[in-house]
Amino acid sequence: MQAVLAENQTMLEDTLDGENKQILALQEIEKKIRWLASWMIHHANHLRQSRDGLKVGGHQASCASITTIMTALYMHELRTQDRVAVKPHASPVLHAIQYLLGNQTREKMENFRAFAGAQSYPSRTKDGSMIDFSTGSVGLGAAITNFAALTQDYLRYKDIIPSNEAPGRMIALVGDAELDEGNIYEALLDTWKHDIRNIWWIIDYNRQSLDGMVNEDLFRIIGRFFRAAGWNVITLKYGKLQRAAFTRPGGKALRRWINACPNDIYSALTFQGAAAWRKQIMQDLPDETDLQQLIASYPDADLERLMTNLGGHCMETLLEAFQSVPDDKPTTFVCYTVKGYGLPLQGHKDNHAGLMNLPQFAEFQKSCGVASGQEWDHFAGLSGDLEIIRQIIEDASLVSDGSRHKSARKVQLPETLPFTAAEKASTQETFGRILNDLAKAGGDLADRIVTTSPDVTVSTNLGGWVNQRGLFGRKQKNDAFRANKVPSMQKWDRHQAGQHVELGIAENNLFLNLAALGLSGSLFGERLLPIGTLYDPFISRGLDALNYACYQDARFMLVATPSGITLAPEGGAHQSISTPMIGMGQPGLTSFEPAFADEVAEIMGWSFAHMQDEANGGSVYLRLSTRQIEQPTRTLDDETRKAIVSGGYWLVPPAKGSGKALVYTGALAPEALKAFEALKTDFPEMGLLSVTSTDRLYNEWQDLERLRLKGEDEGRMAHIENLLEPLASDARLVTVIDGHPAALAWMGGVRGHAVAPLGINSFGQCGDLIDLFDHYQIDDNWISKAARRH
Repeated sequence: MQAVLAENQTMLEDTLDGENKQILALQEIEKKIRWLASWMIHHANHLRQSRDGLKVGGHQASCASITTIMTALYMHELRTQDRVAVKPHASPVLHAIQYLLGNQTREKMENFRAFAGAQSYPSRTKDGSMIDFSTGSVGLGAAITNFAALTQDYLRYKDIIPSNEAPGRMIALVGDAELDEGNIYEALLDTWKHDIRNIWWIIDYNRQSLDGMVNEDLFRIIGRFFRAAGWNVITLKYGKLQRAAFTRPGGKALRRWINACPNDIYSALTFQGAAAWRKQIMQDLPDETDLQQLIASYPDADLERLMTNLGGHCMETLLEAFQSVPDDKPTTFVCYTVKGYGLPLQGHKDNHAGLMNLPQFAEFQKSCGVASGQEWDHFAGLSGDLEIIRQIIEDASLVSDGSRHKSARKVQLPETLPFTAAEKASTQETFGRILNDLAKAGGDLADRIVTTSPDVTVSTNLGGWVNQRGLFGRKQKNDAFRANKVPSMQKWDRHQAGQHVELGIAENNLFLNLAALGLSGSLFGERLLPIGTLYDPFISRGLDALNYACYQDARFMLVATPSGITLAPEGGAHQSISTPMIGMGQPGLTSFEPAFADEVAEIMGWSFAHMQDEANGGSVYLRLSTRQIEQPTRTLDDETRKAIVSGGYWLVPPAKGSGKALVYTGALAPEALKAFEALKTDFPEMGLLSVTSTDRLYNEWQDLERLRLKGEDEGRMAHIENLLEPLASDARLVTVIDGHPAALAWMGGVRGHAVAPLGINSFGQCGDLIDLFDHYQIDDNWISKAARRH
């Protein structure tokens, strides 16, 4: 019997043309990818030794729903310049594809979700150059493709990358439940404003989420949203088998029934199989004789194939859809699929985190034709024309050959950044003046800076930079106020040469835009140095996207200002409290809070270099203030310059064995100085320590402590240990910060000193500085009281 089937298959293939042979070959590859993804998860959960008893997981059903789509994309449609964000739960499918393409190792596949193995969700930093965008927090992976397209446009319109070459498509593979995330629609709005092109979102519309079924009318709402934002919408509901059935007698009734069937019933029938399909359809439409005859004409296996032959599982339908995109406008494909397609779990509402048990998997393995011992074999179980299959894989491997992460040259930096000295200045104002001076001077650094802000450009002191460099836009648009001779400080000219990307009030979009701009070197081979500004308290509104940007290892400078209760009249809604600890705790982000203008210049200069340090660098967060304070008259020596970027320096060094020291950060420098002057008569040996980065001080100390546990510290001392070394062992530190006191309180643990931490640990309120600083006990009087206590 098997021999007859094989002979018939050979005869069939001989009669097929090249295009149909390729479709058959792609279908075989699809089955192989589904097998490898399912096997990898099964191996991790049921066969690999478990030392802790935890379920490994892996989402077999979510993988199965998108396998056809990803096969069509990676094995046929992608070009070298395209970039893809894969939905988080499809990670095993991506690993399986890259394994076939030669970019993933068996060892990492065998260690899926284990230490140093293939990651649970696609990760640029841990999975390597096969991953274009990290995904994990749902919705963000989709939205970043919009801002990657914006970054590509920014580079092309300036001819930084060749504008005469075909642009890449920024493609997101999106789970339908991801469309519940609000950041999706924020991203649609901002990218509509910028008329972004060359974006594809391919929605795996399997109509199931973690806890239940998706409403059957959701696809209509999806379509309306995307069309309203100017997107092409292509719906792939029916596969080729279904469309053929619709042309037969009873076919129109079948189509009406499919369209009317609720998602939960359709999924339940998918799980139950052919007998359930027959019973339900005949029960719902008892008078449709042609339909009943149509259904009866299909054997059980063929009926199941027909009813699950949705657009997202039909290779021909997918390829035709990809080729039918009319233009470079953003396009979304709504691909109907079955969650768990091809698995014993298909359609069941509990299958999201479900795993095939041992008997189910044995039956699945048998259906895949993979013999025991050949589970990892690249071609085990494949039938058909192996030469065509090999050629498809070879051609696809040339597109994904490891060059997806590009290298970019470093931007040349000046020895020091220019800044205009003043008797009184705020750190925010100094930041704006430095950028304005850079814009006027020009050069490599100025040309590669790109700024962005969520509708707070002027109030975060970017106005001078924008006046010099302009707003970025696809189309020229001159400032109407200037054209009509209406006086204004701002020159809002928009053009392709502009270097500021103005966003709406959406912090998620700010961080996603910074992520995409900060990956420009890796994605497109040309480095940008992005700077994003926002009000410091609103970091929390976009914290998920900020974490996502850092997890990508995107490089940018985040300037958060104004900060703290020093923004006194604005009240608690605009006064940041916990952000210093966010800066300390966020991996991939180094935070600073300078007090004086020369410190800002040093830190920004260091930051531009740090953003370009491929091995040890990262992003930078500057917590700045609008409070103008008197500036010291000084010329920084090399030692002090180094200390500033290392996290702190003695503004007034203590005497050896001193029993007291005041420690301040940022805008509270005047209060600390005033208290110091009041105390020095009684405590002449006391020192005054300026902390410019709690983050740098704390993390260097902690990193060294970990090395000491392993005996690998080589006798080194952390910067904070050296700073505190002159103090007596029983010295008392008084720390003060316009933020949560815990950001400095840890310093007592460095050398065992007592600490009196002053700061803000409750919501702010309206008032002037005198009232608020007294109420929250951070003015010079309270600092002095804390210092005098024993």
